[in-house]
Amino acid sequence: MAGKSGGRPEAERPGADRVALRIVKALLCAYIVTGILLLVLTLLLYKAGLSEENVNAGIILIYVISTFSGGFVLGKLMKVRKFLWGLLAGAVYFVLLMLISLGVYHSLQAEPVSLATSFLLCAGGGMLGGMVS
Repeated sequence: MAGKSGGRPEAERPGADRVALRIVKALLCAYIVTGILLLVLTLLLYKAGLSEENVNAGIILIYVISTFSGGFVLGKLMKVRKFLWGLLAGAVYFVLLMLISLGVYHSLQAEPVSLATSFLLCAGGGMLGGMVS
């Protein structure tokens, strides 16, 4: 008998603990990708002497690629409403990024417009990854 979960039987619906574990896996993937890409950007900065504009563009690209990977993984794990799960992955990625920034600097080091743009890029990247998965 199908439940209210988009045609999935009641027995197949994951519990809250399984959903949380899947979200953690997707975020872990996104932050691993972030770490690797930041390392590559650091090496490029060191070896090629990138300008500040290039570094800022690289960081934005890293946000999008990382949230895309997290949204992709979460979409694959959840199998239904993938774009919404990807959007959630991108939003949670952004919130954790802001919490880390608050913990390190004790304030947000960006203007509201920049924060809104970063949120939209993170959420959009995650949603795109979910849609592609």
